[in-house]
Formats: sequence, C-alpha cells, structure tokens
Amino acid sequence: MTIKVSTQTVPSTISDVERDTGVAKETLRVWERRYDFPQPMRDPNGERVYPIEQVHKLRLVKRLIDLGYRPGKVIQYSTAELQALTGQATGSLHGASVTPPALQSYLDLCKSHQMEALRRKLSQALLMMGLKSFVIELVAPLTALIGEAWASGALATFEEHLYTESLTVVMRSAIFAMPQANASNLGAPRLMLTTLPQERDGLGLLMAEAMCVAEGAHCISLGVQTPLLDIVEAARVQRIDIIALSFSVGMNARQALDALAELHTRLGGGTELWAGGGNAAFKRRRPPYVRVYALSDISAAIADWRQRHAAAAG
Repeated sequence: MTIKVSTQTVPSTISDVERDTGVAKETLRVWERRYDFPQPMRDPNGERVYPIEQVHKLRLVKRLIDLGYRPGKVIQYSTAELQALTGQATGSLHGASVTPPALQSYLDLCKSHQMEALRRKLSQALLMMGLKSFVIELVAPLTALIGEAWASGALATFEEHLYTESLTVVMRSAIFAMPQANASNLGAPRLMLTTLPQERDGLGLLMAEAMCVAEGAHCISLGVQTPLLDIVEAARVQRIDIIALSFSVGMNARQALDALAELHTRLGGGTELWAGGGNAAFKRRRPPYVRVYALSDISAAIADWRQRHAAAAG
C-alpha cells in the first residue's frame, strides 16, 4: 500500500524505526506483508518512511512482545487498546498495578518538566542511601518505570531524554567522587564498559559502572555504540581484564549473540566478557564464554574475579 508523504510531519526511515523501536527491518517488512501493518509511506526515492503514529504503535507492540505476547495477537489492536494492555501486562509482571509513591514522585517531576527539582531529589536520595543502594533500590526500578511510561505513551520522548540527562549528571558526579582504584593494583580488575554499535541505551551501562567503581574496580568507559574492532583494540591497549557490555530489551537478540561470538573470537580468550541488561538473548541461552550478571550480582562477581585472579597468581 503506497501513501503520499505529508509535508506537515517528518516521518521516520526504516533504519530510524529499527533503532527507535528495536524491531528489525526484516521483521517490519514481514509484518507489513503478513498483517498489513505497519503501512509505510514512500519518500520521493520510493523508500519506506513511517508516520509518528505508526512508530508509537510499534513501540507498544514491541513492548508487549517482550512481555511474552505473540505479534499476530496484538498487532491488529488500536493504539489505545495496546496502551491499556501494556499497563495490564506490566502491572501483572510487577505484581501490582499501582506505581509505588516513592517512584511516582520522580515520574511526576519528569512529566511536569521540573528537572532541577528532579536532580536535587536524586542527589538527596544518593546521599541518604549510598551509591550501591541508590542504584539497585531506586535508579534501576525508576528507570524501568520511565521506560514503561515512554513505551505506553504516558511520557513523551523528550521527557524521557530529560530524565536520562538528569540522572546521568547525578550518577557521573557520584562516580567521580568515589575513590578510584590504582591502575597498578593487582587486586583491582581493569574493567572496560561500553555497548555495541546497535545499542544506544547508556543508562544500564552507567549503573553498571557505578556498581563496579563502588567495588573498587578500575573502570574505563567508552560510552555507547563502539565498533567491535575498536572494542578489541581498546582492550589490548588498555590491558583490560573484563569487557562489560550492556544490552537493553530493544536490541535484536540475534545481533547481540553474533556480536558476542565475534568478540570472543577476536579477543582470543585473554579477556573476560560480561553482559547485563534485559535483552531476551540471555533469557533463552547463555553462551559459555559470556558471564551474565544483574546489577545486584556485580559485588559478588567482582569478588569472584579477585578470588580467581589471586588463585591463578598464586
């Protein structure tokens, strides 16, 4: 089905949609043929472009698929029906349909665009809780809540971005304030954190870095979307013991596994690969050369590394 492009909106290319929703290009084309949705328009060159309304619906569909629904079951629903179903499914997943008041107050600040107040509230919580508890007990569930609100349409994209920037400021300040491990200290793992080129979400990476620094690791962050060959070269130059990679729910699981396999081959076994995040790749199967950890596992994981390293050195 071909529709003329409206000059009143800026539709997304298929690459934009893949990046923003986590639905692969091939899957979008299959759904278009099989379910008659999405229904892309065409630009002057005949390339697919997608109106914002369809992109929003695709986010909801992807969220429900991540929660276990089949695409054929949900893709024909209206956006309003998908929003309602997302709320029900998320409530069932967390055992409650009501946002805890402690988290709701942060969400309200995001919705009302009170970013200075949000940063102050986050900073106060950090001082009271300490870095590790702040990350696990507040930041992790709050970030999940923000993501769900964005996916359901309750939070605009720019509001989600404002939250991300505000939290990043607070977290970076906390990381810089922590005593840094001496790079020559044999008891401190040299740990490099980054994401693959297809992964734009950096909050999971930032939370992991905070947990690792709190455990005395010597951390080097490359930020997000680092090419594989650059990861390998940086690990060699920096003499890295552990490469920690974050994988969000939105990243294609097959791409994640393929990239990890290539990294493992290119590293030659000299550097450990750690992975974390909510990606489905690690729920179905875990490659034997990758150690998969939740944020709450990092303290024990670094203690285990130290024990293994000490035993090997002895």
